[in-house]
Amino acid sequence: MSENHEYSVSFPEKNRQNLRADCETCFGLCCVALYFSASEGFPNNKEAGQACLNLQPDFRCNIHKNLRELGLKGCTAFDCFGAGQKVSQVSFGGHDWRKVPESANQMFKVFLIMRQLHELLWYLTETLTLQPARPIHGALSLMLAKTECLTHLSPDSLEELDVAAHRAEVNTLLLKTSELVRTEARRGQKVHSQRRKTFGRGACLIGADLRKMDLRGANLRGACLITANLSGTDLSGTDLIGADFRDADLRGADFTKSIFLTQAQLNVAKGDASTKIPLSLDRPEHWEHPYV
Repeated sequence: MSENHEYSVSFPEKNRQNLRADCETCFGLCCVALYFSASEGFPNNKEAGQACLNLQPDFRCNIHKNLRELGLKGCTAFDCFGAGQKVSQVSFGGHDWRKVPESANQMFKVFLIMRQLHELLWYLTETLTLQPARPIHGALSLMLAKTECLTHLSPDSLEELDVAAHRAEVNTLLLKTSELVRTEARRGQKVHSQRRKTFGRGACLIGADLRKMDLRGANLRGACLITANLSGTDLSGTDLIGADFRDADLRGADFTKSIFLTQAQLNVAKGDASTKIPLSLDRPEHWEHPYV
């Protein structure tokens, strides 16, 4: 038991930094490998595998400091979970796609696969910090180790990997974790029935006023919360995996005990200094400015 306890506390905290993007050691892969659509907040329409016009020879973006002012929300929202530097420095040993052009197509494909694996690592790492999930920490630890091993496969092996099948395996454990956490969050609560509502996966809550709803322990997986008002809400034990927070009002909301929240979700939302977020995430810079 003590071994599992150490793994569930020290391992996630020590390795969380590896799941943060380090653009200084990446070959600008998100600016090349991805398909861009100007209608979705990117600089222009761009095919996958084609370099963005703003990508410089040193793989840095020449308008990075002005992305939000230019309305490029697609760029500010994207998060590779550290996959960019893993592909650049580990999978391809520091050999960039410009100097070794014959590796370009494979590098871009591997990046898209690696990002999915690193996203799963982010969620699995978090599960080992959640006390209600302790009964399945052993299985979660094994899945985390398995997923980490997959990220070190050769480029050829990564291309052949059935990522969808692995995601399904991981998702089974994430669903179990969610149920354990949400049950604990709801236990002993005395709430009025009209304030408690059950949401199904992918709930359409565009523009919804959720301020009077009891969202503790709610299942907001894949929920569409575009422009929704969650100001002042307590999201303790709320499953937020895949929820769309674009332009949602998060002022004063408490996410400190929510689960499966990512940096990308916060980056597209509107919050302020009173919004409480997990220590593992950064407060978006634009939240520091007057709310508009």
